[in-house]
Amino acid sequence: MKKILMIATGGTIASSGGEQGLAPAMTGDELAANVPGIQDKCKLTVLQLMNIDSTNMRPRDWLRIRDAVMEHYGSYDGFVILHGTDTMAYTAAALSYLIQNSRKPIVLTGSQKPMGNPYTDAKLNIYQSILYALDDQSCRVCIVFNGKAVAGTRGRKQRTRSFDAFESMNFPLLAVIHDDRIIRHYTGALPEPDALKTYSRLNDRVFVLKLTPEVKAEIFGLLSSHYDAIILETFGIGGIPEYEDASFEKAIFGWVNAGKTLAVTTQVPEEGCDLEVYKVGKKYSEHPGILQAADMTTESLVAKIMWILGQTNKQEEIHSMFYTSINHDRT
Repeated sequence: MKKILMIATGGTIASSGGEQGLAPAMTGDELAANVPGIQDKCKLTVLQLMNIDSTNMRPRDWLRIRDAVMEHYGSYDGFVILHGTDTMAYTAAALSYLIQNSRKPIVLTGSQKPMGNPYTDAKLNIYQSILYALDDQSCRVCIVFNGKAVAGTRGRKQRTRSFDAFESMNFPLLAVIHDDRIIRHYTGALPEPDALKTYSRLNDRVFVLKLTPEVKAEIFGLLSSHYDAIILETFGIGGIPEYEDASFEKAIFGWVNAGKTLAVTTQVPEEGCDLEVYKVGKKYSEHPGILQAADMTTESLVAKIMWILGQTNKQEEIHSMFYTSINHDRT
């Protein structure tokens, strides 16, 4: 019988109501005890790593989860991480970069309603996550939620209330789960056992800047003392304001020429960014210091750039690492 380590971190799934609203209270052992049948499927061990609302999840906590997985990596066949839904996509992406090419599945799940709610989705999500983690074809980091398995770099929370909270952005679902059946939609090659790579450093000085009409280009200067990288969410397929004073051109080229990192994406959720389509973006496509996100999610961009800048500050290495596809993060 396979061995699964369930790592509890808090989130809605562990929350109970109070005068000030929902807050994590249940332990991982209590959550597991509420899911019928899982003890018959595997040898389950629960590790209570933290018990926080995922709004409070930070890069240093991603590293704690990474360390917990790697500390027990040799002793278990798979891992299920119980996590709040609000920042689950960020954590899944971060773990995809911190633990690469894992032959053993690392599955994140949670719920939209607490375990104690009579209409909770928590039980099925935990059960299906364990089923997925036990399957011989499962690998790498992924999210399992509401019967869908999503690559760890492609998840996004699209709905705040519905059980069908997560979508796979610009990439096929890995699988759907019906009852005890896993129906795979994407069947890539399994990683070789010796392909595992792990990392333990992140640079959290990364800022996401969403363009809005009349936002001032001076914002780049205000951010320069606090951040090493900006992820710029442009209009449409890659539109950046082209005002008479050329303020954005000066600010953007000044940022990258000062040795800082800039990645350009779109604020439109689907189909990605291409700076070469319109005149208002094309001039930025030709600068070697400006990274083009293509169809990556913003969540993955945040995590990937934090990971890259945690390893190097050399532009050639940043460029090479950014354009290397990891856990299906870019097409």
